[in-house]
Amino acid sequence: MNLLDRISRLIRANLNDLLRRAEDPEKIIEQALLDMKEALKEAREQVAAAMAESKRLEREVESHLKEAALWKEKAKEALKAGREDLAKEALRRRKRALDLAEGFKAQLEEQKGLTDRLMTQLKALEAKIDEAEARKKLLLARKKGVEAAEAVRRMESRLERHPALEAFEEMEARILAMEDRHEALKELDGQDLDKELSALSADKEVEEELLRLKRELGQV
Repeated sequence: MNLLDRISRLIRANLNDLLRRAEDPEKIIEQALLDMKEALKEAREQVAAAMAESKRLEREVESHLKEAALWKEKAKEALKAGREDLAKEALRRRKRALDLAEGFKAQLEEQKGLTDRLMTQLKALEAKIDEAEARKKLLLARKKGVEAAEAVRRMESRLERHPALEAFEEMEARILAMEDRHEALKELDGQDLDKELSALSADKEVEEELLRLKRELGQV
């Protein structure tokens, strides 16, 4: 399992635990970032350890190459001294040093490949953290927007059921009823006046008719 897979499993386990406990979304986001930053610290330590191991292997390769060169010089000196047996032994030791150098060189190449992979994963994790930081700001802004909308909805709900509003509506209904009654009374008063005026008109006609009859009878 590579570094990012292991880190992903750890972060997922922590977040799943928070989700099961129905924690606040902001707390979950903060925990996710905290886990990622802890993972980044661990990843850097692993990369540093891998780079240090590469340096150690490089030193081993250089050391055994120097040793091989030294044994070669000793083989030359032995031949100059007429000691072929010592020259052969020196060459055997030179070969052993060269074999060790080759072995460490192979390990070094493998270690460099591992270090490169760890470095790639480290950069990927750093990019994920940068992306998460940016998304955190957006998610928290959206969360605050939802909370504000919910607060407005709760306030509107309370206002709709508020006793003061109910009293206001009742008072408005009473005032409307009073206005209707007033208009009705005005209308009735108008009808009474019309009746009186009609009565006066009728009385006048009677008086005029009475006067005509008196004239016919010569009483006026």
